[in-house]
Amino acid sequence: MKKQLLFIFLIAMTTVNYAQTFGGSFMLGYPQGEFRSNVNQMGYGVSLEGTLWAPSKERPFTIGLHAGYLVYGEVSERRAWSDFPGIYLNLNRTNSMANLHVMLKVSPFFGTVRPYAEGLFGGNYIFTTSTVRNENGNQEVASSTNFDDFTWSYGGSVGILFKIADNLENISALYLDVKGQYLFGTEAEYLTEESVFVNSLGKTIFQPKKSKTDFFTFQIGVVAYFNL
Repeated sequence: MKKQLLFIFLIAMTTVNYAQTFGGSFMLGYPQGEFRSNVNQMGYGVSLEGTLWAPSKERPFTIGLHAGYLVYGEVSERRAWSDFPGIYLNLNRTNSMANLHVMLKVSPFFGTVRPYAEGLFGGNYIFTTSTVRNENGNQEVASSTNFDDFTWSYGGSVGILFKIADNLENISALYLDVKGQYLFGTEAEYLTEESVFVNSLGKTIFQPKKSKTDFFTFQIGVVAYFNL
């Protein structure tokens, strides 16, 4: 989890240093197509985005970056520590996706309500990590990436900005951002909650699934337009 949060933080710092608009959202994700046959549950996560300039009447489009992190499955278990009878550990296994896309945004309407559309192209890192913590202090004992893969992805978004404030310090306008986003992911191998089990010899077995990785997300957050 620390590595994924570091990924989001670095993208945010890189983008905000040059951005004329910057925003963040909470998102709910729903697998689609072949992916849904293996992962039939809702995911959750966060996204960040920034653009190189703010859309205007003279130039109603802009380019930028969009980054996201989404958990599509999670398992928590209490396990006995075999080397120390009577000692128990908490195991958390998380199936996640982290993506980064180049974004083209078209926003031809202006005012307090601003519909827009986005086109996205980039990559998606899909991975499973396991973390072991002690039972009392919840301190991390060990962690590992069990399985990972990379897939190309592309898609688009449609959304609406609702102005909630303007003329703030260094910010010309602040908007509530509501949008739906659909990403087409190429074929990848990945783990699900049912892909990991322990056999009769006590060995952990990983059985990855393979499919395209299409995903729909609903996102709600805020976007700031900075003063030039």
